Amino acid sequence: MEVVSGVDHVGLTVTDLERSIEFYTAVLECSIVMRQEKEGGYLAAIVGYPGAHVLMTHLQPPGGGPRIELFQYLVPESAPRDLEPRNVGNAHICFVVEDLAALYERMLEKGIKTISPPVDVDTGVNTGGSSLYLYDPDGITLELFQRPRSSANVG
Repeated sequence: MEVVSGVDHVGLTVTDLERSIEFYTAVLECSIVMRQEKEGGYLAAIVGYPGAHVLMTHLQPPGGGPRIELFQYLVPESAPRDLEPRNVGNAHICFVVEDLAALYERMLEKGIKTISPPVDVDTGVNTGGSSLYLYDPDGITLELFQRPRSSANVG
């Protein structure tokens, strides 16, 4: 018997749901699967905050894969955070792209800053691919990765 059979979604807590939806749909071309508001009940029990109240949406990346769940907590308020990639507990989402150079140029035109321009992967299993890191509007680390032409490996 399998204990885990897959990944359904990756959840991200954001400060402004509408701003984040705009970023993930306009820049990364995700589509909205659903939107809802939840308060108390099972949600409060799961997250461990009595009276939790959230706005949420599920986004589907182009090409499929796990959904991205965006949560904006109305109650309780968000605590300060340090989302540096080097910090323990920080995570990132890696989006596979077909043409990283073209996407990078479109992002520059929209005023989106990245940590670096596309960087060629020159060692390891992804040699021949290219990648870059950027931050979403809340400082959440994202990776854009173009696979090597001869491989199906990911980031």
